[in-house]
Amino acid sequence: MLHIDIRRNPAPKAKPEDETKLGFGKYYTDHMFIMDYEEGTGWHDARIVPFENFSMTPAALVYHYGMCIFEGMKAYRRPDGAVQLFRPDENASRMKRSAERMCMPPFPEEYFLEAVQTLVALDADWVPSEPGTTLYIRPTLICNHDDLSMHALDRFMFFIILSPVGSYYTGGLQPVRIKVEEEASRCVRGGTGFAKCGGNYAGSFQATQQAAREGYSQVLWLDGATKQYVEEVGSNNIMFKIGGKIVTPALGDTVLPGITRKSSIEMLKGWGYEVEERLLPVAELMEHIEAENVEEVFGVGTAAIITPVGTLGFGGKDYEFNGGKIGETTQRLYDELVGLQFGQRPDPYGWTVRIGE
Repeated sequence: MLHIDIRRNPAPKAKPEDETKLGFGKYYTDHMFIMDYEEGTGWHDARIVPFENFSMTPAALVYHYGMCIFEGMKAYRRPDGAVQLFRPDENASRMKRSAERMCMPPFPEEYFLEAVQTLVALDADWVPSEPGTTLYIRPTLICNHDDLSMHALDRFMFFIILSPVGSYYTGGLQPVRIKVEEEASRCVRGGTGFAKCGGNYAGSFQATQQAAREGYSQVLWLDGATKQYVEEVGSNNIMFKIGGKIVTPALGDTVLPGITRKSSIEMLKGWGYEVEERLLPVAELMEHIEAENVEEVFGVGTAAIITPVGTLGFGGKDYEFNGGKIGETTQRLYDELVGLQFGQRPDPYGWTVRIGE
């Protein structure tokens, strides 16, 4: 069991008055979790302290070489008032894999789970209750070592911050427009595409901003080596319903192993759908689109859970799916996942974890 020293905030902040206008990452709770690592000592000094700014040397390697990984997860307010998490063990496991790829000391999974649950329990009154609102949880691991030669990576810091966030769909679930990115690359084979590290996101902003100027909400990335295969959207994994089957790009070292992706596949298979996880050539996808065989397209990820795609831009042309409306499978998957995460429906999978139990 992890011993956590808890120092309560002597001056709790006022909580947002209007939970319908929380936005994303605008407000932060009263406390944060911190634990340090030093070579030869290991992980030590687990503590929960008031949320405040860090004091850190400008030579810290996180600033210079991008040595940062993180996770994104949520706490949900149930109808009975209790708070629960969704598959936190998967986040702990994925963060361990990211750390190993980035040459950082993995944060023990059992510590991860205990730290998240203890911090959320302490700030549980920050979990909003308006429909669709959640408490976003951001576990982060950085290198705060100050040797720019990188001959030694001796000091690291793991921390968790919490932020009450609004519903992703303020106007209700609506199909979005995405664009296939034909020039820029998000990652390459042998790189860090499967790791949840800061550099992956920083490198994607230019293409995403250009797509936004053209009226699209996200880009659909192709593989960096050949630009022949569909991989993922900037903020989530992607799935296609083609001829009644669900097709999604296979995992590898260029695709983030999404937890919502994994959950969706398990649900869909349980409902009797055939799910193909494979290389998906963009040429094949376009052939299916031209033949009107693509019935539904949707993204799957923590932020929006399920994102229906109504329009795909490729080669200077827009292609519409399902009359620009939300498909039956997309809607069912959204309803089932949201209902399970918020405790509005039974959990036959054992995926949810109640805080305090």
